[in-house]
Amino acid sequence: MNLAFIGTGRMGAAMVRNLVAAGHRVTAYNRTREKAEGLGAAVADSPAAACRGCDAAITMLPDDHATEEAVFGREGIGGAPHIACSTISTAMARRLAAQSADYLSAPVFGRPQAAEARQLLVVAAGRPELIRRFQPVFDAIGRQTFVAGAEPWQANAVKLCGNFMIASMLEAFGESYATLEKAGVAPHLFLEVMSALFGSPVYANYGRIIADRKFEPAGFALKLGLKDVRLTLETAAECLSPMPFASILRDRLMDAAAHGQGEKDWSSFALWGRP
Repeated sequence: MNLAFIGTGRMGAAMVRNLVAAGHRVTAYNRTREKAEGLGAAVADSPAAACRGCDAAITMLPDDHATEEAVFGREGIGGAPHIACSTISTAMARRLAAQSADYLSAPVFGRPQAAEARQLLVVAAGRPELIRRFQPVFDAIGRQTFVAGAEPWQANAVKLCGNFMIASMLEAFGESYATLEKAGVAPHLFLEVMSALFGSPVYANYGRIIADRKFEPAGFALKLGLKDVRLTLETAAECLSPMPFASILRDRLMDAAAHGQGEKDWSSFALWGRP
């Protein structure tokens, strides 16, 4: 396929490399042009230029504002079929779906290392024929695709609630480590037990990051985690569904951001202000 790719940060760059490796022709755009170079893709000077003659435009951007600019701006993607892999609000997903009949939400789960290894989980939602048409795109960037429904915003609801689950795990690790350190038990021993108990690479990877206190460079910045939990609460409000612990997590992340941790990995909020 002839693809436009908008947003080549750490996640986007890895996804572009995998799309090129799978044989797709990719034209990339990033506000900082240097980040779009050296990926095996052609480089465009605007989203509009990247999308000329493309079969689909893929966006991988940090938030609603950046997505709005790339799609609706003067040099936006225009009428090209659009696949949004970003973690955006359900409200923005509905706006994008209203703008284009050929729109899919396809947010992904995984850190940059998973993107590099083509191990992302893709959650897609939209018209079934569109999902079938672009399945080769999803196969090129991830190890499994889940279909959340026929309404694109449903995939974004899955992604936001999934990130809420991860944030809840980070908080649980932080509280457990704090108690175990006072009990004289090594956090890495506890991590081994929990990894054997849950058998999850997500627990193992994040548990190790917190135990090692290795929060830089950030695989996923805390300021983005704060954004995602805020969007989760907005989605819950739309659905009249109370999520009281999500409110606690938002406040914990906001406190960490206020103490200068916004650019560190979002798992750093689990330290509860400890050095």
